[in-house]
Amino acid sequence: MTIDWNVFTPAASLAGGLLIGLAAALFVIFNGRIAGISGIIGGLIKPQRGDIGWRVAFVAGLIIAPLIYALFLKLPEVQVEADTPTLIIAGLIVGLGTRYGSGCTSGHGVCGISRLSPRSLVATAVFMAAGFATVFLVRHL
Repeated sequence: MTIDWNVFTPAASLAGGLLIGLAAALFVIFNGRIAGISGIIGGLIKPQRGDIGWRVAFVAGLIIAPLIYALFLKLPEVQVEADTPTLIIAGLIVGLGTRYGSGCTSGHGVCGISRLSPRSLVATAVFMAAGFATVFLVRHL
């Protein structure tokens, strides 16, 4: 294994991880809810009265934050090495997986593990194993 030292950013990665952890902790403390994206979006698809505002604000923050960032710093270049049908199929599979897994990587991996949820520990282990297997299949077979 080799490290591309041009894109190795441990300080920025640590800072990002700390910010995500802090945001998830503050969200559960002040809102009493888990910051899992699939659950937040799912609540917008089948909205309940009085439950829409914070969900819209959360999603708007996800969209607006990079735009504000771009005002001060250059956004990293995004390079997608897949065609549109592959991306659509992958998105559908991920969406299906979040329904069957009762949550997404952010809900289980960040919030569930921090609460020592056994279901989240298993789900995150499965996410990681599937990711390892996918990379191995795509890159080596």
